[in-house]
Amino acid sequence: MPEATTIGSLNRLARQRLAAAGVDSPALDARLLICASFDLTAAQLHLNAERRVTPEEAARFEDFLARRAAGEPVFRILGARPFWNHVFALSPDTLEPRPDTEALVDLAVRVLDARFGRQAPFRFVDVGTGTGAIAISLLAEFAQAQCLAIDIAPGALDMAVQNARAAGVAERFAALQADYLAGVTGPYDAILSNPPYIASATVDALDRDVRDHDPRRALDGGPDGLDAYRAIAAGAATCLAADGDLFLEIGQGQGPEVVSLMQAQGLIQSGSADDLSGTERALWFRRRTA
Repeated sequence: MPEATTIGSLNRLARQRLAAAGVDSPALDARLLICASFDLTAAQLHLNAERRVTPEEAARFEDFLARRAAGEPVFRILGARPFWNHVFALSPDTLEPRPDTEALVDLAVRVLDARFGRQAPFRFVDVGTGTGAIAISLLAEFAQAQCLAIDIAPGALDMAVQNARAAGVAERFAALQADYLAGVTGPYDAILSNPPYIASATVDALDRDVRDHDPRRALDGGPDGLDAYRAIAAGAATCLAADGDLFLEIGQGQGPEVVSLMQAQGLIQSGSADDLSGTERALWFRRRTA
């Protein structure tokens, strides 16, 4: 990069380099990296376009830019990603929370609000919590709710606890290292999960941003992509309270198979939600007891 340059010229250069590298959203990613590098908001970026940068500042931005051009996701570079109403710190053990999963949170908020209201106490489980994005988002919406957040990766649980503290909900957030619902006893009023649902044979064909940077165990759902749903179905039938609710994120086209697995355990589909592209992304089940 030039020894003497401005923020605006760096932004233009970054857009060109990222586009040449095949990045899908070069303008957005350049803006995010510039703002993070120089501690600017998007609104301040234009106002500071003519600000001269030091060689040290330019070198730091060059490092960010080179990493993004090489395929590292922009939010991995920044170390955190916005989701729902918070920003969640990331680690190598955590899946990046993505907008598709907000369909699951939105569905759960609507159902649980109708059932309990915003101030009533209830207990829920977040299976495969990762960053804690789902659990923390729900705890922030429901002031008296309590969550048991489960993950098999200790590093993910450490990050989730850190994020819970940052969001101010740590007192109602309990972390447990476990394999799905193994050893968990209820009754819980709700269970939520964004489990691994990619078929093993297709994980290596995913976009490099996902394949090379998200933890494989958070992606690989077994030979048919349904192993996690089988484990959750078996555990949910005993962990859920009578009339308890189960909310699951699913992959494209998996709805009928997941519904069949849950129905075999006495869980009745009660609703669903689409993501922003119109793809069915979240399913809602209720445990009915005769």
